[in-house]
Amino acid sequence: MTVSNFPLAQLTAFVLAVLLAYRFAKTRRHAPFPPGPQGWPIIGNVLDIPTEYQWKTFAKWGEKWGDIMSVNVLGQRMVIINSARVAVELLDRKSSIYSDRPHMVMIGEIVGWTRIVSLHNYGPRFRETRRLLSQMLGSRDKVAWLAPLLEAEEHRFLLHVLKDPDSLVAQVRKAAGAIILMLAYGYEVKDGEDPYVAIVEKAMSEVSAAATPAAFLVDFFPILRYFPPWLPGGGWKKNIPEYTKDLDAMCDIPYQFVKQHMAVGSFIPNFTSRLLEDNLSAEREQLVKDAASSFYAGGSDTTVSTITGFFLAMMCYPDVQKRAQAEIDTVIGSDRLPVLADRGRLPYLHALCLELLRWNPVAPLAIPHVLAQDDVYAGYYLPKGTTVMANVWKLLHEPETYANPFNFDPSRFISSGKRTAEQDPRSYAYGFGRRICPVGMYLADATVFLAVAMSLAVFDIRKPVIDGVEVHPNMEFTSGVIRSAKAEALVISTEMKA
Repeated sequence: MTVSNFPLAQLTAFVLAVLLAYRFAKTRRHAPFPPGPQGWPIIGNVLDIPTEYQWKTFAKWGEKWGDIMSVNVLGQRMVIINSARVAVELLDRKSSIYSDRPHMVMIGEIVGWTRIVSLHNYGPRFRETRRLLSQMLGSRDKVAWLAPLLEAEEHRFLLHVLKDPDSLVAQVRKAAGAIILMLAYGYEVKDGEDPYVAIVEKAMSEVSAAATPAAFLVDFFPILRYFPPWLPGGGWKKNIPEYTKDLDAMCDIPYQFVKQHMAVGSFIPNFTSRLLEDNLSAEREQLVKDAASSFYAGGSDTTVSTITGFFLAMMCYPDVQKRAQAEIDTVIGSDRLPVLADRGRLPYLHALCLELLRWNPVAPLAIPHVLAQDDVYAGYYLPKGTTVMANVWKLLHEPETYANPFNFDPSRFISSGKRTAEQDPRSYAYGFGRRICPVGMYLADATVFLAVAMSLAVFDIRKPVIDGVEVHPNMEFTSGVIRSAKAEALVISTEMKA
């Protein structure tokens, strides 16, 4: 039988089987790995890993297989960390060798998202981009000078929510986007539907879906990128042109806005304009463009997730809301709204923000790390190239670290005569080691505090009443790289405080 009359489906299956067999044999030579669930021959645990909420499954498996375990995905072993102790020992203390990123064929090579710093491989380009971002946002003191901008945007947010509480999620997204677009590009977001916000939101939603672990077979078998889309299993290619176009728009359109306004001397100073004042090479200009795009990738979705989680928590935990409001009334009074400089005088409110990060970790599995050289840990051999994922959701719900971890209890972060404050969740929520996100760590942290403080100073947040009946919200969260309260859960009742 010749290739020409060999059925295409069988030919495709044959090629995949050969590739799988090769990978399986290669992996076996690298044993021993950390333990994990028994998989099927060749395909491993592909059928065992759910398409949603993988962190819950990994946490359950960790009860049997331990704090460091592994799964086999089509012959490729991935290590899962289910404890803070192991995460700190490997990803923090050994960050010099645990800071690379996986070879992501779909969103990286094909679509191009590796231009964003959070997906850079560890190396000179990553370090330089991170240095540029840290110059503006690398500490709380550096973010403090942005307070007037952040506070003004939160004022606008309150007015929009008061006017139309049903558009809460859209207003949260718009406020987060407005702050980042102003800082990165000096762009003032328009009332109503804003084209720049729409451009960036579309690209971010696409990468969140595409970056989900095991979402695309081509990430495990790069040769599939060369197969024509009409072959069986080639349907994944249909979205590539749109994904690429939307990423280019997100990076290029705001950047060109800055250049055009600089050319006529009419611009608001911003991150991009400050770096474009020099005579840049083409390579350096590309780096500046990518660094500016990383603002949104690093700070927008995390901010939105935390703030939407806040509104859901306040509906479900009214006693927490009342205590935080009482602190604001006592310390700030009713003559003005809280500002960023008040944070040190509002310990319960500060603790509430920490509990939001712990209770609803925005990136439950974070972005996977890759080992840059062979390592040995706890008797296990971890070869160069091993993908390592920290189950941040599990780390922030460990009963040994957090009492009653599924309860929303800000007081856990306040020391008293009888107990010591529990572990600060920022140790894990913003990444590990050299991969800690400066945009999230400081900018998102400040933005969340202001949104929470001002909302509690102005609103009483209540469960909605429909046909005279109080409706308990759906406590479910989305799956994917970024975890947020489901939009349908955020039907709220906001009334001006008496």
